[in-house]
Amino acid sequence: MKVVAAVLRLAYKPRMATAERGRARVAAPKGPSGPPAKVRRRHAVSTRRVGGFDCHTVAPRGGGAARAAIYLHGGAYISEISPQHWTLISRMADAGVRVEVPSYGLAPQHTYRDAYPFLTEVYRQLVADVDAAAITVVGDSAGGGLALGLAQTLGDAGLPQPGRLVLVAPWLDLTLSNPDLPAVEERDPWLSTAGLHEAANAWAGGDDPTDPRLSPLGGSLAGLPPTDLYVGTRDICLPDALLLRDRAAAEGPALRLTVCEGAVHVYPLVPAPEGRAAAREIVASVAAGTAERPTGADPAR
Repeated sequence: MKVVAAVLRLAYKPRMATAERGRARVAAPKGPSGPPAKVRRRHAVSTRRVGGFDCHTVAPRGGGAARAAIYLHGGAYISEISPQHWTLISRMADAGVRVEVPSYGLAPQHTYRDAYPFLTEVYRQLVADVDAAAITVVGDSAGGGLALGLAQTLGDAGLPQPGRLVLVAPWLDLTLSNPDLPAVEERDPWLSTAGLHEAANAWAGGDDPTDPRLSPLGGSLAGLPPTDLYVGTRDICLPDALLLRDRAAAEGPALRLTVCEGAVHVYPLVPAPEGRAAAREIVASVAAGTAERPTGADPAR
């Protein structure tokens, strides 16, 4: 993890270190979002259009998946799905899980106003085919915030909650106003608030960033399903993750927070021992539908 952090600080930290660079990243062309060839070779993959956007299904060959997941990828709402995301999705399919991967529109061409109707319809179609209790909604970073925001809106849409949420270093508050954030930002080798503010503004599309659909940390937690949350100590998402833990303890739902010492942003996607261990745990919990903690794992803090 120390090696990963060093590489991130040199190669990636500068990309969003200033508002100007953040605006350039927001405006940059978007890459492809479809499943790579190795995923198509390994699994049964199909793509359909839902409300004008693509939704990819990655399932075990031969069918018969008893459990399903929706995976919402990170990327600050401005970057497309990455190979690391597809690796975790592929591992879920290897474990017998059908994974729906919605390619929600990215800022600045799209905003949260486009994403929520699309994701709600993807979820509606899935619960028509799979019992909601057998579904896990998984999201990392921006996708983690979107996963929590989606769960908070399902009741208004007349839809049942999934059986579980798995949030990997979720971006919970687009205002980035937590007073504990600057101290953590100093040791985060990857993310910078200056650039993230530009991404947040583009995704909000001129609307109030405190809207729970943008900053679900401020939304209601009542009635949400059991939730697993993973975050590292070198991640600016840590302070808000701790706030979510505290709110959940007071209001529900049952939330299990795993804090990995020294780990960087979205560490379960990182090819380091800590990341691989967390990824195994996530895959096992999604496949089983229950929390799976390997022997020796750090307790929540």
